[in-house]
Amino acid sequence: DAMPPVSQWSGTPAIKGSTESMRMALLTLVLVGLQFTWGIEMTYCTPYLLQLGLTKSRISLVWVAGPLSGLIMQPVVGVIADRSKSKWGRRRPFMVGGTVVVSLCLLVLGWTKEIVASFVTEVELRKSCTITLAVLSIYAVDFAINAVQGSCRSLIVDTLPISKQQMGSSWASRMVAVGHLIGYGAGALDLGKIFGPTLGDTQFKQLTAIAAIALCVTVGTTCWAVTERVLISDGKDAQGEIGAVETVTQILKTATSLPPRIAAICFVQFWSWIGWFPFLFYSTTWVGEIYLRYDAPVEARQSDDTLGQVGRIGSMALIAFSTITFACSVMLPWFVEAPQDEKPGFTPRPPTRLAPMLIELEKYKPTLLTTWMISHCIFAGSMILAPFVTSLHGATVLVSWAITCWAPFTFMGVEINKISTAGNGHSYGHLNRDSIELEAGSSPVLHLAHFPDETPASTGEGSGVYLGILNLYTTLPQFVGTFISWAVFSILEPGKSPELAKEAHPDEHHSTDGPNGIAVCLFIGAISAVVAAYATTRLRHIH
Repeated sequence: DAMPPVSQWSGTPAIKGSTESMRMALLTLVLVGLQFTWGIEMTYCTPYLLQLGLTKSRISLVWVAGPLSGLIMQPVVGVIADRSKSKWGRRRPFMVGGTVVVSLCLLVLGWTKEIVASFVTEVELRKSCTITLAVLSIYAVDFAINAVQGSCRSLIVDTLPISKQQMGSSWASRMVAVGHLIGYGAGALDLGKIFGPTLGDTQFKQLTAIAAIALCVTVGTTCWAVTERVLISDGKDAQGEIGAVETVTQILKTATSLPPRIAAICFVQFWSWIGWFPFLFYSTTWVGEIYLRYDAPVEARQSDDTLGQVGRIGSMALIAFSTITFACSVMLPWFVEAPQDEKPGFTPRPPTRLAPMLIELEKYKPTLLTTWMISHCIFAGSMILAPFVTSLHGATVLVSWAITCWAPFTFMGVEINKISTAGNGHSYGHLNRDSIELEAGSSPVLHLAHFPDETPASTGEGSGVYLGILNLYTTLPQFVGTFISWAVFSILEPGKSPELAKEAHPDEHHSTDGPNGIAVCLFIGAISAVVAAYATTRLRHIH
């Protein structure tokens, strides 16, 4: 019986900083920059492409970039980085490389018109080149940012000992929420008044410049603060490598024969993500359209920087959304009954005044499943109203309500944990409720806690595969969502945006008489969330 290959390392992982909080903050800081960048892309890119004269149905095809890059980049970079023997460590070189690409492409995205104008003189050709360059930049940003994101998540897992994994995850969630808030906050401000023309003459240019700077600063700080251990030999050289192809085939093989509860969870995930997709990518544009069509004063409609206005109005709505998300992630664990095997090892100490009330509430705490189901219903209920909204206020209220859904996603780890425990008689580090964060536009990234002397390859083999499958069930519905939105826009709004594509001839604009295309997508998303809610109730009966 051959000895299993043993990896050899030099050095120990370390983080600069004198207090634990400082070390955690430095380790996870990179997520603020990442989330800020995602936020700008989600908020401003749809209206930006509309302004360049793309139709909505074509834009929906551009957004395949998100799920596609998540599906390809994170596993590929993960596999390559796992074997990297660079003296700088396995993760940081990818983080730095990816950041350089993202920053350059963000700037190209902001200044696409100017860059193209300096090479192309003919007007029509210039327009189409501008659109092509903008779309390519979005793809490049998506692919590179997924490489950075995958690597920084792995860095957190690689650096912390098992006892600190849970803490690392909750710091990661906090940083993601902070990044969201800063991103939407910056998007909602009138940056021209603050910076003048230094960073560019439109809101979008200024935001791409700030995002590029923020990403470089946060990634730079984390890379400076963290020292990784260096892989000398992964012990596999003699035994042949486990290739990426084998990893994929293993995932697909397992996906066809899932344990019933995991299959049921994946089913819920699939339907709920079809609902989330249009919300994540089009909600700001929708809020902006409602504003310009129903509420905007005349001078706002004739402004030179309509894109900046749509983005600012949409960002305001999303600030409400991210504040509620943040509050939910902090509050929910107190108000929801933890699954039996997930009772925390400590008792959350509520403020003294609240204690009697909370003890009383303990009797009525909803279970996790109930909460998850209710959240689908709230999302569905708010999105079903989308086609009937005719005021900015109404649109903002809907957008901020939708969010109660986020929190229950974080509870998926329990099942996977049961399997790894039952299947192998020993648990691979607890996949706690914070280990699964969701970033908009990407797949949920799950990581197993590794023991300090283990390589990722030797840890929780089964669990890793299940996490890959969960990834799959989050990514595939985004393709479905893309297709649905493409169909809806092709039928309802085949022309260019009357609010944003001002250079286009009025005949090329789509009419605004019928139902709003984005609202219809949100409505279809709501139906999908109803299916998810029904599927969640079925989970009760599956053991």
